Amino acid sequence: MRIVISVSFSEEMADELEKIARAKGRTKSSLIKEALRAYLWEEKFKEVKRKIVPKAKSKGLVTDDDVFRAVS
Repeated sequence: MRIVISVSFSEEMADELEKIARAKGRTKSSLIKEALRAYLWEEKFKEVKRKIVPKAKSKGLVTDDDVFRAVS
């Protein structure tokens, strides 16, 4: 099922979106969906990181090398 959501942009942002879509041969909708998907993934990642970092630090896992040693 698809839901249509209306979003308003400044004229400058709409023009930039149009230029990029044309240059990439993509639709404005696909670019906006891709950007939102990336944003949502990043927000979920930040939330997981916020929860895990204190636990990792308490176990001495501070750097990427610490984590690598622990899992290899």
